[in-house]
Amino acid sequence: MKETPYKLFFRAVSNKTRCDIVSLLMKGPKSVTQLCRKLGFEQSRVSHNLKCLEMCGFVSGKYEGKSRVYSLTPEVMQVLNAIDRHLVKYHEHLKSCGALENHMKAKR
Repeated sequence: MKETPYKLFFRAVSNKTRCDIVSLLMKGPKSVTQLCRKLGFEQSRVSHNLKCLEMCGFVSGKYEGKSRVYSLTPEVMQVLNAIDRHLVKYHEHLKSCGALENHMKAKR
């Protein structure tokens, strides 16, 4: 079955490490070192996931001195800001969804 754009988009951000990186980058640009420090992950793990996010068009990086600093692309920021506006409305529904809870229990 063909991957839809929705499936690909949500697969990219549903990975815990990438989701954590995106959440931090929503607050502003960060270097790999800053991300590693905040997340408590090894540099290779953060770099690998940043590469995926960059290839997907979610983040861009630029050099500031010797450090490469990453930020979310403006287009992805628009999408995430739109989602944020609606999350308040759906938060309680998502928390009380039995199907999501069962899925999470099965993954443990």
